[in-house]
Amino acid sequence: MNGKVSKEKLSHRVIKGGFWVFSIRLVQQLLGFARLIILARILAPQDFGLFGIALLAMSLLETFSQTGFNAALVQKKQDIKSYLDTAWTVQLVRGIVLAAIAFAIAPYVAAFFDTPAAKPILQVIALSELIRGFANIGVVYFQKELKFHKQFIYSLSGTLADMGVAISAAFFLRSVWALVFGLLAGNLVRLIVSYFVHPYRPKPNFNLQQFKDLSGFGRWVLGSSILIFLVTHGDDALVGKVLGVTALGFYQLAYRLSNMPATEITHVISQVTFPAYSKLQDNLPKLREAYLKVLQLTAFLSFPLAGLIFVLTPDFTMIFLGEKWMSIVPAMQALVFAGLARSIAATTGPVFLAVGKPKIETQWQIVRLLILAALIWPLTIVWGIVGSSIAVLLSILVSTFGFLFMVLKITRSRTLQFAKTIAFPWIGGALLVISVLAVKAMSNTVGMQRFLLLATIGGLTYLIVIYLLDRFMNYRIWAIIRALA
Repeated sequence: MNGKVSKEKLSHRVIKGGFWVFSIRLVQQLLGFARLIILARILAPQDFGLFGIALLAMSLLETFSQTGFNAALVQKKQDIKSYLDTAWTVQLVRGIVLAAIAFAIAPYVAAFFDTPAAKPILQVIALSELIRGFANIGVVYFQKELKFHKQFIYSLSGTLADMGVAISAAFFLRSVWALVFGLLAGNLVRLIVSYFVHPYRPKPNFNLQQFKDLSGFGRWVLGSSILIFLVTHGDDALVGKVLGVTALGFYQLAYRLSNMPATEITHVISQVTFPAYSKLQDNLPKLREAYLKVLQLTAFLSFPLAGLIFVLTPDFTMIFLGEKWMSIVPAMQALVFAGLARSIAATTGPVFLAVGKPKIETQWQIVRLLILAALIWPLTIVWGIVGSSIAVLLSILVSTFGFLFMVLKITRSRTLQFAKTIAFPWIGGALLVISVLAVKAMSNTVGMQRFLLLATIGGLTYLIVIYLLDRFMNYRIWAIIRALA
C-alpha cells in the first residue's frame, strides 16, 4: 500500500514538476524570442558574431572544467546536505579560476579569430564566471525534489534582468556591448535571488572523501560535457575561423532559431525525467513505461514544430528579422532536422544517468564527434554555413540511432512499440509540410496574415492526422495528455 502511495506521489510530483519546468521555459523563451527579434532589428550580424566568439571561449573553459557535481547530487539516493559545502567550495574555486583564465587568454582568442574587438568583450564576460561561482548550491534541491515552482522564480529573475538591460542598452549603444551587459545583469540577479529562494547558506569547506565520491559519477558527466561542447561548438569555431565573424553571426542565429523548440523540449525532459527516473532505477517495468510515455509525448510535440519551422522559415525571417538576415534560411532549414533528432535523442540521456551508466552517452558522443570532424571542413569550404549545417545534421542523426538502440536495450522495450511512437508523428509532420506547401504555392505574397494562416493550416492538419491515428491505429497519445491534465 505504501509503495502504491509513494508511486502516486512521485507521479503527481513529476506531472507538477513538468508543468513548472514547461512554464519556466515557455516564459523564458517567449521573452527570449522577443529579446532576440528586437536586438536583431537593432544590432548587426557582426555584433552577434563578436558576442558569439566570446561565449564560445567561455563555453570551452566551462566545459573542460565541468565537475558534474550537480548531476551527482541529484542522482544520489541518500541525503545530500553533508555534501553541499564541498560542492559549493569547488564551484567557487572553479569560478574564480575560470574568470582569471578567461581574462588572460582573451588576447589569444581575439588573435585566433583575427578579431581584436573580441578581446575586451571576453575580458568583461569573464566576470560572469566569478558571479556564478558564488551562487547558492542549495538550488540543486529544486531539481532533486522536483520543486520547480521555486526554480521558476530563480530562472525568470535572470531572464528579465538580461532582457531589460540588453534591450535598453541596445537602443543607446547600438553595439555588441548591449548583449554583454545583459548577460552580466542576468547572472548577477540570479546570484542574489538564489539566496532568497532557498534557505541553505553554504560556507567554505572541503572534504576529500566527499569530493572523490562526487567525482566518481561526475567524471563521466565531464567526459560527456566535453564531447557535447566539441560537437555543439566545434562548428561555431570553424565557421568563425574560416568564414569570419559576420558569417558566425548568421550561423549562430540560424542555429538558435531553428533549434529553439528542440532546446526547450530537451531542457524540460532532462530537468524532470532525470530525478524521476533516478527514483525508478530499481524498477525496470516502471522505468520502461515512463520512458516510452516520455518518448511518445516528445515525438508528438517535436515533429510538428520541426515541420512548421522548416516550411515557414522564409516567411518568418522576412517578417520578423528583416531582409538583411535572409541568407540564414537554407541553414535554418537544414538545422531544424538536427534539432528534431536532438529532441528525440534527449529522451535517452536521463535514462543513462538514472541507471548509473553515463558512459553510454559519452561513447556515442565520440561517434558523433568523429563524424562531424570528418565532414564539417570540406562541406563548409564548399557550401559555407549551409555545409556546416548539413555536417551537424548528419552527425546528430547517426548518434541518435545509437542512443535509441542503447536505451531500448537497457529498458528492454519492444521495437514495434517504439517504432510506432516515432512513425505516427512523422506521418503527421510530413502531411503538415505538404499541406502548407500546397497553400503557399497559391500565393507569393509575404505578410503576417499569410504567416498566421499557414501556421494554422499546418497545425490543424497535424491534429487531424493524429486524431485519426489515435482513433483507428491505437496511438493513445490523447490518453497520455489527459493523464497529465
